[in-house]
Amino acid sequence: CTSKDDSVLISSKTGLKNGEDLSRRVAYDKVFAMTRVLAAVALMPILGSVDTAGAQERDPMLLLNNDGTTVRWHLQAGLNAVSEQDLFWDLAATTAPGSGFDPDTNWLEAYIKPGLSFEHQLETGAVFYGKLSAVSSYTAGTDAFDTGDTGATTLEEAYLAIRGDFGSGWSYDLSLGPRELILGTGMLIANGATSGFERGALKLGPRKAWEMAAIGRLSYGNVTGTAFYLDPNELPSTDGNNEMAGFDLRYDDPAGGYLGGTFVDVLNSDSPYPQAAPGGVGPPMVTPGAREDTRTISLSGKTNPFAGGLENWTFTGDYAYQWNNRIDQAAWAGRVTAGYTFTNLLWSPDLTAGYQTFSGDDPNTTKLERFDPLTYQGSPSAWATGSKSASTFINSNVNALTLTLLVQPTRQDTWTLRYAHIRANQLNSPVQFGQATRVDINGNVVAGVTDKHLADDLFLEYSRVINRNTFLTAGFSVSNPGAGNDNIVVGSAPNWTGGFVNVVINF
Repeated sequence: CTSKDDSVLISSKTGLKNGEDLSRRVAYDKVFAMTRVLAAVALMPILGSVDTAGAQERDPMLLLNNDGTTVRWHLQAGLNAVSEQDLFWDLAATTAPGSGFDPDTNWLEAYIKPGLSFEHQLETGAVFYGKLSAVSSYTAGTDAFDTGDTGATTLEEAYLAIRGDFGSGWSYDLSLGPRELILGTGMLIANGATSGFERGALKLGPRKAWEMAAIGRLSYGNVTGTAFYLDPNELPSTDGNNEMAGFDLRYDDPAGGYLGGTFVDVLNSDSPYPQAAPGGVGPPMVTPGAREDTRTISLSGKTNPFAGGLENWTFTGDYAYQWNNRIDQAAWAGRVTAGYTFTNLLWSPDLTAGYQTFSGDDPNTTKLERFDPLTYQGSPSAWATGSKSASTFINSNVNALTLTLLVQPTRQDTWTLRYAHIRANQLNSPVQFGQATRVDINGNVVAGVTDKHLADDLFLEYSRVINRNTFLTAGFSVSNPGAGNDNIVVGSAPNWTGGFVNVVINF
């Protein structure tokens, strides 16, 4: 378990300073209270070691096991300390000088997620099961999006399901209610809920379950088909009333490779799309509710282990095509990676090179070519475009050349170094939603960038498995702005630096 992005260890406030707001101290006390709960639970495996041998053999999570019925409790919690300097390359000083945005900030965030699950064996052989959980989270201090001293408690999972076999190799799994679902590689369907802002815990991102999910799976051998209806658990302040449905088909080879495809149809949405002004001069045009009726089809695959001198190589590929006839949209995206494991070297280094690209809107056409990444998995190990840059650019009108080096000195310790060279696909076109819309030196209102080079991100991450339930992660990253960002400030934008350290427990 890692944070979604990068930040640095800070010293927590332990006493009121001159001029410090009492409400800020109360906010930190709330996080420290959650920290005490986290620490107590993390010590449970150690304290349990003094029990008898019989007690050691018992599953501490098992509450009931009787007549084909089992009930378990679950607990996940996290604490994250974050520091950022020159946030967003301090572009706010140029694009929004009157906003009062502070580019240097430190904050502390925490969450706790308790839950209960059950399984009951029916006489037919099928299994009736379900889960109920909730998330309580809080951020003390001001986070990267100028929000803090806030949090919320929300329902996470609350589903009922049934699974079983038809015989002759066929099986099924049906569920209804809020739960997690990731399809394919997480390029389109992964992040079912939103954290941060009024809910707190921006970086930890503890919420993952969809607000409502109807999922039906049918499997035969190594092939699985999934039909779904999904309603994201969006922030109350920015709820786009999104609803999606579709199907996924995937083949998993026992040797390790896979091949899959996903179709997604946005049934309902109030979410807007930005479109570049004609010729790229002027503010972007924003169409409310444009996401509705957007359809996307994607394909993904991974190679099996090779033979004949290529046994240490792994290749993956993803491609997506997107269209919406109602608003004349046609967009695309894709990724290829090649990985090699140096099995004969110390710590078995694993080096992966990749290239990912997401179409942007061409300001010289009337068609909308901007790719919508929907609910993609935005962690650095999945579909983030850069480390810090992923907090600024969604996967639209960007491309990135990436390199990842991973080493494991021990089974418990992992070091990962990530580099990303990030560029825009279209000039003078919204890179995200048009936040950088501004007046240039000639007095013209423009959006996007005038040079395709956006940034170069470097991210070093360390992960430690303390025990089977407790995980420590720390990281530091720096983002050097490219000419595209430098041109916005008409000079040299500063490097954006920061880091984090967090502890997560998962029972």
